[in-house]
Order: sequence, then structure tokens, then C-alpha cells
Amino acid sequence: MASLSVVSTSNLRVVAVATTLTLAAGAATADDGPIAGNPLVDIPAGTFVFGRDDGPDNERPRHLVQGRAFAINRTEITNRQYQAFVEATGHRPAFYAGHPLLGLDDHPVVGVGWADGDAFCHHYGLTLPSEQQYERAARGTEGQAFPWGTTPADGRRVNAGAAICCSGDAGDGYPMTAPAVSFADGESGEGVLNLVGNVWEWTNDLYAPYAAKAAISGVKSYRVLRGGSWNSDPAHLTTTYRLAYDPDFRFSANGGFRCVRSGR
Repeated sequence: MASLSVVSTSNLRVVAVATTLTLAAGAATADDGPIAGNPLVDIPAGTFVFGRDDGPDNERPRHLVQGRAFAINRTEITNRQYQAFVEATGHRPAFYAGHPLLGLDDHPVVGVGWADGDAFCHHYGLTLPSEQQYERAARGTEGQAFPWGTTPADGRRVNAGAAICCSGDAGDGYPMTAPAVSFADGESGEGVLNLVGNVWEWTNDLYAPYAAKAAISGVKSYRVLRGGSWNSDPAHLTTTYRLAYDPDFRFSANGGFRCVRSGR
């Protein structure tokens, strides 16, 4: 996500791929939630694996966490959903609103900073997910590498980029973002979609090594993005990868978000 933005699209074509979505038998929908067309999915309380010891240093150490119950949006927030928020509140529109590919109604909203996602979620009585909430939703309880299990990512499960970072790859059917309900084969055990790939997702957390305090006086505070995107290579497409990012930057064509409701 770090440097990608799009300002010209005259040579791009939309790749039309029919997408059929059926709710998995194991999907645990809490309720329709406050965001039209984007239900909340229950994630139960319990112990889960957080972090890993065989990846980048900032993903260590692997340890067990006792998590509280929460509910998470089944999909990323879409352009249609974000525009409804803009019209209701007067908040600034997404940077890529109206873009011929990135601005499609049913695709995830991109071109939003951390504060935009935070404002959206709070408008609906929700919050951005913490890193622990994201990782529990994406990994399940056993600490798997991908939402669907251990099988490496492929074009049926994830909207990803080329093998070498960082450019798009239309081999999965989409040159850039895909509809938020795409890639049902890649859903999590609880039925949440696109927790890896499609767009990076803002979390609520300040970036710091797990063993350090989250904020250091005199040092610029970055927020954490999770999940990789449509132009990510395989190294970035895991449930544990952490990307520190400037929360004020809102021009990336591959960064969005979803919301959570913490346990009551």
C-alpha cells in the first residue's frame, strides 16, 4: 500500500466476472447490523493464537490471548455504504469516489485515511477492529496462516497481485479491487470474506512491536494495516502481516476498512 495511487485510468478495462455468493453453513451472523447490506458476524470469546515466531520480527512472539466476544462486518465497507455515510453526515468523500474501477458501488471503498474509517464506524456505533480482533477473525483459534486454512493463496480464494511486489494481476479476474462479496472460497471459518487480499484494512491500533508500548513520545504515530490487497505479493498475504502506515495518507488505491462491535 505504501506508495500506490491512481490518477489516470484511460487504458484500464473492467474485467467482468460473474460472482455468486451463498452464505456458508458455518457462518454465524449476529444480526443485520447498522450498515445496510453488511451484516455483523459473531466471533465468540475464547483463547486464540496471536502472532508468529517464523515470520518478520514485528509479528513475534507467538502467544495465546484470551479474547472477548465481538462481531465484525462480513465484508469490507463498500463505496455504496461509504457514500451513504457521506450523504448523511457531510463527511468528505473517498478520494476515488466515481473512479471507473475503484469507485464501483459494490467494491470496497479506497482512498480513505484512518480518521475517515474511524468516523464511519463511530457513526454507526461501531469501531475499527483492534489487531487482535482482526487476527482472531482471520486466523480462527488455532493460528492458521490464511482465513481458509493452510493451503497457499490462489485465484479462487483471494484477490492478489503479482508474484513480485507490488503490481496488480488480473489473473484472478480483477485488475484492481473486486466486489466485496467475491472469493467465497477464501472466507474464514465463521464466514467473513476477504480478510486477506482485495484491500488493506485499517485497524484501531498504533504501531509498535508487540513487546513495546504503543506510543513513544516524540515519534510519529503510525496505525496498523492488515490483510494485504489486490496488488500484494504472497509475502504480504497472510493473517499475521503488519504494515505500519501514516494515518493521514488517504490517496492509496488499495486501502479500506471494516468495522466491529465489541462484546456487550
